[in-house]
Amino acid sequence: MAKPATRSQPLAALTLAAAAALAFIAATPALATGGPGAPVRVLDDDAHPLGSIFPSNRHTVPDFTQNTLRRLALPKPDCTVRPSECADIDVLNTLDGFSTQPRISVPFSGDIDPATVTSNTVFLFNLGDTLTLRGFGERVGINQVIWNPATKRLAFQSDELLQQHTRYLVVVTDGVRDTSGRRIKGELSPGHRHGHDHHVTGALHALRHGRHKVVAASYFSTQSITADLQKINRRIKAAAPAPIDFQIGQSTAGASRAVFPIAAVAGIQFARQTGTATITPSFLPTPALNVVPGAVAAVAYGQFASPAYWNPATRVIPPTGSLTGLPAVQGSERLTVQMFVPAGAKPAGGWPVAIFGHGFTDSMYGAPWTVASVFAAHGLATVSINVAGHGGGAAGTLNVLSGTGAPTVVVPAGGRGIDQDGNGSIDSTEGVGAVGALSIVSSRDGLRQTVIDLMQLVRQIEAGVDIDGDGSIDLDAQRIHYAGQSFGGIYGTILLGTEPNLKAGVPNVPGGSITEIARLSPSFRLLTAIALATRQPTLINLPPLPGLPVPANLQFAENMPLRDQPPLVDTVPGAEAIQHYIDVSQWATQRGNPVSYAPHIRKQPLHGHAAKPVIFQFAKGDVTVPNPTTSAILRAGGLADRATYYRNDLAWGANNAVPKNPHTFLTNIASAAAVAYAVGAQTQIAMFFASGGATVVDPDGAGPFFEVPLVGPLPEVLNFIP
Repeated sequence: MAKPATRSQPLAALTLAAAAALAFIAATPALATGGPGAPVRVLDDDAHPLGSIFPSNRHTVPDFTQNTLRRLALPKPDCTVRPSECADIDVLNTLDGFSTQPRISVPFSGDIDPATVTSNTVFLFNLGDTLTLRGFGERVGINQVIWNPATKRLAFQSDELLQQHTRYLVVVTDGVRDTSGRRIKGELSPGHRHGHDHHVTGALHALRHGRHKVVAASYFSTQSITADLQKINRRIKAAAPAPIDFQIGQSTAGASRAVFPIAAVAGIQFARQTGTATITPSFLPTPALNVVPGAVAAVAYGQFASPAYWNPATRVIPPTGSLTGLPAVQGSERLTVQMFVPAGAKPAGGWPVAIFGHGFTDSMYGAPWTVASVFAAHGLATVSINVAGHGGGAAGTLNVLSGTGAPTVVVPAGGRGIDQDGNGSIDSTEGVGAVGALSIVSSRDGLRQTVIDLMQLVRQIEAGVDIDGDGSIDLDAQRIHYAGQSFGGIYGTILLGTEPNLKAGVPNVPGGSITEIARLSPSFRLLTAIALATRQPTLINLPPLPGLPVPANLQFAENMPLRDQPPLVDTVPGAEAIQHYIDVSQWATQRGNPVSYAPHIRKQPLHGHAAKPVIFQFAKGDVTVPNPTTSAILRAGGLADRATYYRNDLAWGANNAVPKNPHTFLTNIASAAAVAYAVGAQTQIAMFFASGGATVVDPDGAGPFFEVPLVGPLPEVLNFIP
């Protein structure tokens, strides 16, 4: 049996703030212990949520507007002492259940042997979808086990993504032993804990005949994930939108159609609004269209109205009952859409479409330009919009400079950023996430609003798009595909799980959850540090130390194992509170987590949807979106056989001019050492879409740099190149 891992920091390494940083956990009353030689027991203390097995439906109330028929009702601590925690609970208490990837905690009266905690001795039992009872009787193991000897608390995650709006029984057996090898004890009290639920009673009766005796159990319901987007999609499909308006150009000659033949364009200046009174000029990467010379005939800009379901001030979609509620439109936003039209004879039904989603901090004036040429060479029109909160402010423009002496045409750039913090500047992602008391929501609803915008874009294409104004349809409504990079792969996975009319999809370097990406990635770990530092009380638990990827005053140790590692003994003061916060953050944002939607792409399509052909492209050692977060998507969706794995370790070993961080391998056409890999990956996407999702090629043929599909198990470690 594997020896438990131990990670520790000297007590002297803690700040005074960390000592007060136990947050939700520290509010738990001291654990009661028996006298000398007393058997170790699972505790059951109603005084605080973490005084018994958590999560538990004892912390819910009836709500018949919800799929689970429950709504969370977590108690609050002293909000004058822990205001951040109270704000988080206000958000959580709008949900109809617990996380679908929960951190489960079990308190004990004394020390246990963590090596005896396995999926055979502690597990989850599926009590069925609350609407259909689907999944009843399935058993789910555990992973990422942590034992905290100071608080006598065991924590672990479910070994797999749990089904939405489904009840699960947490089962603890006497296969868990104390440090002297004795079996643990506990008291099953179905009347107190479970009421008269016959499913629970039946499950416990069945489990009595197992190898180990059940000594403690508690059940909880998982939250609904897809309900809002399903309802919104149906509403979008039922409406007949006005056509995309391409008559949005302005020049000294008057209004004009914003369709520009590439051969006649000398350049396009992007006057980006970067502040309330600041415009920053740059030029769009028109040379990128020459990867395949002459493949792109024209670039066009139009506008369409998209329903805004999030509150423009809070950046949150107001909660409604997952069963009977209907999300309400909060307004409408006029979005700018960019289209690259292929050269050559247009097919009878119009050009097949590749909607391309750009990444975090980028805009539609970045990554979509790098793929448009290869896509066009395979007969695909590339279509893109700006993500919510991206592209600068709304006052930005494009100045299209003519190479033929025609007047400069000015087009709205469609920036969607806002000055959210009131400092006068508009940062590259400002406005995509919630802030202040709602900060725990993060980018959950910015991602979902972007998915809604893309659903509306699909509907616009279905309704008919006439780009050049000749009265004929230019985009094929029956051949709409989606690809996206990084953030575009993240919201693209959500879109592929909830939009039925996409022919195929290729998310590139996606990951989930956003919480886990920020925790594991050196590129984004600072965001986690800032979130911990601004908590009241702070959760920063390390003093300034040199050599870490965050500033000296923002260093922390969460002490969490990756998957499939031995149980970890956590002796780092303050780490347990950070672990709990990370769980709460993921729980609150689960409806915007691509992992939550991955099952609905192929394994378990939503009602009325068909399974979609997909490829998931990712790279070994991605520093920006670490491999374990991509593996989480593939594992949840049963999609490992659809993974294309770029072996950047081999590419860098062959030529160290290749970047160590392969995150942009799809779009890195400016690097002589990496361009072949970029074009190869783009070609894989283009041929996949051109075939309607039937053809999957290896980007480097018989070469070693791409595994199609992934060889071996999913990568669960970081694999960074030192």
